[in-house]
Amino acid sequence: MGLSVPWTAAIQMLVLALTLHSTAGNSHEPLIVLDSYEDNGIRVTCFFERKFSDVQVLWTDSKGHNLTGSPVTPTSNTDEASAKSSILLKSGSDNAISCNVIDNMLKTSTESTVVIADVFFPATSPWMTAFIVILLISIALVSAAIYKLKKNNETTAQAVNDKKSIEDETLKLKKELADEQHTSQQAIQAIQEKCEKAMAELDFRRARSNAVNITLDSDCKHPKLSLKNKNRVASMIEKKACRELIVVANEGFSEKKQYWEVEVGDKPEWELGVLTQNERVNLKNEKMEKPPVDRYWSLRLSEGQYHCSGKSDTITSEDKKCPVVGIFLDWEEGMISFYNVELMCPLVSITQEFQGKLYPFFNPGSDKQYLGRKGRV
Repeated sequence: MGLSVPWTAAIQMLVLALTLHSTAGNSHEPLIVLDSYEDNGIRVTCFFERKFSDVQVLWTDSKGHNLTGSPVTPTSNTDEASAKSSILLKSGSDNAISCNVIDNMLKTSTESTVVIADVFFPATSPWMTAFIVILLISIALVSAAIYKLKKNNETTAQAVNDKKSIEDETLKLKKELADEQHTSQQAIQAIQEKCEKAMAELDFRRARSNAVNITLDSDCKHPKLSLKNKNRVASMIEKKACRELIVVANEGFSEKKQYWEVEVGDKPEWELGVLTQNERVNLKNEKMEKPPVDRYWSLRLSEGQYHCSGKSDTITSEDKKCPVVGIFLDWEEGMISFYNVELMCPLVSITQEFQGKLYPFFNPGSDKQYLGRKGRV
């Protein structure tokens, strides 16, 4: 940073006015010039008429302390009879400096001194310093705030992305879990159905292992029924809901377990079951009037629905096609069960405390189709 022309001239005049003469004479006194402003200080240069190789320059302050200046150099490449040396003064240093030129050849020395007022040193305002400090702090705070906001935005964006990824992964896992649960439930249901079917089949086979042979009693039947080979029966009249058209078997059972099967084919109506020995006698003596409902237990098909004696509700069946009906009488347990032989599954069971002999009976309905008993199974 250089000084303007008026200020430079004023400084040089001040220097010339304050120059002190040495003992060597006026013509050879060093000339001290305030050269320029440099690095918040003033560059002071000492010019003298000597060969730079023959002289030594000492810079001292007002107290005689030596100062370090630049090496002696010629003022130009063509003029070797003049030389110079310079020193940089900082604000706050000793304002009075001397340039002492020692001629090694002549064993003489000359000296010039200059005093520089503080006003000529470049000064920095304390307000400017505070402003610069505040400005730097503000810039640092703003930069930190911007960095923090940027990091927060990045963190927020990352958190949003992570949350969305977690939600997507959660939905995916929930769907996979639901699919697995559905598949598992289907598998469990299929296994349960297989187990139930296997248990039903096992129950049917156990019942069937007690198969007995029965024959129909021609002396204990309705007059409008026709027997064939003592094991097949058909109606000779066409009358709907003719529930008194029954024929009773010769065999009666009062203990253990018995099982028999009856082929009903595709007949639209029929009734199969057991009745007590007293009712068998009454039916035989009283022209085959059907016994009271509490004296027999049966399964009846009528108008496409299964009906069970002693039950007001109809019996539902997943497959109503039942060409062969199995009847299992467990006298000891007091239970009579009806099975779909083709599917090997139960239709319905009736629980009752039995007393005395029980006799199977058939009702073929009124369609003139034979209802046949199967032989020993």
